[in-house]
Amino acid sequence: MLTQTRLHHFLSALVIYLSVFLAVGVSQAVTPKPIVFVAPIEGVIDLGLAPFVQRVIDEATAAGAKAVILEINTFGGRVDAAVLIRDALLESKIPTVAFINKRAISAGALISLATGKIVMAEGSTIGAATPVQIGLPGTPAQPVAEKTVSYMRKEFRATAEQRNRPPLIAEAMVDADVEIPDLIEKSKLLTLTTKEALQVNIADFQANSLEAVLQSLSLADAEISYASETWAESLVRFLTHPVVSSLLMTVGILGIMLEMRVPGFGVPGALGLMCLALFFWGHGLVQLAGLEEFLLVGLGLILVGLEIFIIPGFGIAGILGILALMGGLGLSLIGTGASWDSMLSALGQVALSILVAIIATLILVRYFPRLPFGKRLILETNLQAQEGYESSPAEDHRWLGKQGLAISDLHPSGIARFDGERVDVVSDGTFIDAGQQLEVVRIDGNRVVVRLAPLPSGKDHA
Repeated sequence: MLTQTRLHHFLSALVIYLSVFLAVGVSQAVTPKPIVFVAPIEGVIDLGLAPFVQRVIDEATAAGAKAVILEINTFGGRVDAAVLIRDALLESKIPTVAFINKRAISAGALISLATGKIVMAEGSTIGAATPVQIGLPGTPAQPVAEKTVSYMRKEFRATAEQRNRPPLIAEAMVDADVEIPDLIEKSKLLTLTTKEALQVNIADFQANSLEAVLQSLSLADAEISYASETWAESLVRFLTHPVVSSLLMTVGILGIMLEMRVPGFGVPGALGLMCLALFFWGHGLVQLAGLEEFLLVGLGLILVGLEIFIIPGFGIAGILGILALMGGLGLSLIGTGASWDSMLSALGQVALSILVAIIATLILVRYFPRLPFGKRLILETNLQAQEGYESSPAEDHRWLGKQGLAISDLHPSGIARFDGERVDVVSDGTFIDAGQQLEVVRIDGNRVVVRLAPLPSGKDHA
């Protein structure tokens, strides 16, 4: 009896041990490793970076990741781009970590403050975030208005408050008027080293490698998913670069104006439309350009074209066209959080592109047909009237070779007088003032084309 009892107890214990062993084994087999997403924030902070960060957060949330780590090494960049990234980080439903590996300056400091935890490698820095206005290439950055500094100061303070970090220290990174005893004196911007950031509770801990960061987060066994930009995101960052966007605007406007001046040619118009399409596509993906901006630019191009090639003089159509162009393109360069100085800089960038496009159009219209390359591209075959082709009124041919007087400005179209009759004319590409002597050089369809009449030697046109 005793032997049977012992055997029964032994078998019961064995069953229990086997059950526990199998349960632990199954649990370990079905429990996946935690996932951590890691994304680089390096180089210039531009508008194309914001969609990338938002995508990483969305993918990490969908994958049930334990954290998103941003490995930061940047001297800063655009304020509006940093504000977009800051908002995405504050709204993130999963923990976010800034691993400052070298530096988080200016816009990089705002991004770092918006994360849930800040980890700094030895010898790193964070701060120096006062906004500046970038001038023309080769010129130093200029200080911005006080209201812009005030806005950024409050952005930093609000971000620090939401993440339970010292708000006054965050303000001192932006405004040199903020003084903190034993830390920063007045008239100096605050930049913190790793040791200083730990002492004032800006940084949470120090780690010199990503592995050390994961160890500090109790995620040493986590599976790391490295995020990188897609080709489309890299292309968007390229297209929204200030130099590239200015070039796209200039070539786009130039191509469409040339197409309106030389209809049917095709290449300038196609190139112009492609450049403007790339401009709006890139800026649309970073949530800057929309239908309103596109319609404004289209209206502006139509009005400017009418003013240059159809309506004599420079009047209301040209002014409204330039304003519409500046409005549509300028709004496509301005993002959330943009300062007044940034808006003025964007409008100046657009104005310069429009001016260059108009000047280039007038030069090309005058000289391009005379160049060897231009002669090969432009069809110059004549359809003679004696062969049965007649595209211009027969009576207009009587003006060929005649000299007369411009009675209105020709910009390039206007009115002239020949043999006492008023005739609608168009210049051969130059602007001609009223009162100048003219000569009819050709009849082009229903247009009477004129140029300045040659004067006796030794005399110049007034």
